[in-house]
Amino acid sequence: MRLYEVVYILDPALDEGAVTQKLEKFHALATVGGGEVVMVDLWGVRQLAYPIQKKTSGYYVVAHVNAAAEALPEFERLLKLDEEVMRYLLVLNEGEPTTGNSIVAESTRPERPDDDDAEDEEEEDDDDGRESPPEFQGGRGRRRRMEGPPIMLLNYKDVSTLSRFMTEQGKILPKRTTKVTAAFQRQLGRSVKRARYLALVPYTRRNEG
Repeated sequence: MRLYEVVYILDPALDEGAVTQKLEKFHALATVGGGEVVMVDLWGVRQLAYPIQKKTSGYYVVAHVNAAAEALPEFERLLKLDEEVMRYLLVLNEGEPTTGNSIVAESTRPERPDDDDAEDEEEEDDDDGRESPPEFQGGRGRRRRMEGPPIMLLNYKDVSTLSRFMTEQGKILPKRTTKVTAAFQRQLGRSVKRARYLALVPYTRRNEG
């Protein structure tokens, strides 16, 4: 048995009762062979970052399921045949919560005065080799590192955090700009791809005007 995370985007016309009934049918197949549903989080109807099947909103559900690999093919076949399943994503759970939050650590670095000397010290400390990515501040001028809690696990459903590492056009910022580690940049790329597939963030944003 392994722990999987399933994100469903269902037809927004479904009410909570119909969603619950549908999930019971899905999860009955997923848990064949001794599996179990660990958690189900009904996000409800949310605006899509781009239309799916000509719909601009969808009913999001996130579930954690302990399942045997042998049960997944039939489970996914049922999802593909259901016309009220607009889209789904099935992945191994790597510790992400069902909510749209990343896991951060408590900052242990002492506070420093907010003056020019402190900012210069932050700039010189860009290559200190820490594994956790910093927060950063955008703008027309140069970007500088800011103090913030280290991200221990980046949740691909955390739109707020992902958007900090993306341009206004929806592209991922390069590592030389954000000063994150190569490992985090790879994790970021994978998370953004999943978020785009789930219509949590757009593929690209067109400039208006």
